Amino acid sequence: MTLTRRHSLALATALFASTAALPALAQPLTPVKFQLDWRFEGPAAFFLLPVSKGYFKQAGLDVTVDTGSGSGGAVTRVASGSYDMGFADLAALMEFHANNPDAPNKPVAVMMVYNNTPATVFALKKSGIQKAADLTGKKLGAPAFDGGRRSFSLFQKANNVGQVQWTSMDPPLRETMLVRGDVDAITGFGFTSLLNLEARGVKAGDLTMIPFADNGVKLYGNVIIASQKFARENPAAVKAFLRAFTQGAKEVMANPPAALESVKARDGMINVPLETRRLELAIQTVIASPDARREGFGQVEPGRLSLMASQVSDVFGTKTRVDPNAVWDGSFLPSKAELNVLPAAKK
Repeated sequence: MTLTRRHSLALATALFASTAALPALAQPLTPVKFQLDWRFEGPAAFFLLPVSKGYFKQAGLDVTVDTGSGSGGAVTRVASGSYDMGFADLAALMEFHANNPDAPNKPVAVMMVYNNTPATVFALKKSGIQKAADLTGKKLGAPAFDGGRRSFSLFQKANNVGQVQWTSMDPPLRETMLVRGDVDAITGFGFTSLLNLEARGVKAGDLTMIPFADNGVKLYGNVIIASQKFARENPAAVKAFLRAFTQGAKEVMANPPAALESVKARDGMINVPLETRRLELAIQTVIASPDARREGFGQVEPGRLSLMASQVSDVFGTKTRVDPNAVWDGSFLPSKAELNVLPAAKK
């Protein structure tokens, strides 16, 4: 049967349209290697959920998320080019910048996640420690690289704490040494050490907890970082990553138990109830905190950022002064409307 001229034109148009669409459909995803600061625990859901839900792929990205061994390691691996982006303590990033002024690929912070430092002092109530000032003359314990230990002088100054004696240990021994009485107090992430102590038979009611953020130390916590090279060569990918992350973050905060499924999928050995609680504590204390609600999710307050840069320079004794404008770049952030993802404050 002979096609009419009209039918021929229609068929040709349809074939051209479908052929023209093929390159768009076949466009490769931009690979993004992402380095966490720690293991696959509850808070990792913020990055693993958008992977499992396909939000990163929908944004044109092929994101792989790997476990880490501390913020310092995350910063150096992104700086080396081994990873494109990562998750690390802002103080560790500032220290790297100030101690490596000539490094060619210093990472930059592109989004705030932990608006407050999770650093917290823990002590057993039976030790007699009830408030910060009671730490004077006591023996404190923490790994040498622990953020709370490294910034403890800020805590001391804000709370009139006298001299203390420090004991170092590997991270797995921190809470055990407190329970055994080898040290009088420890510093650690609030949502980590609390659950570790409970796992060792200590009830929350038997603990004195003194969060830095509630006791005069307004340091920022963990941020999403990107290597300068990756951000320069792939600005659209960084923006797409933050949009997809924000979409996932809203779901994680709305339903932490469901979000834990993404973590369990990566590590089937995790204690789901424990990690759900860890995630909920992180959200309550450092992600959807009063400061985050005031400043806006993902964002920073310039004056506070500058103060932290000055404090890190002084406390860490860096080679050069920290330049807050060099460590932070908010140009990749989603719009303020898109960043409006924090759950309603509990009354």
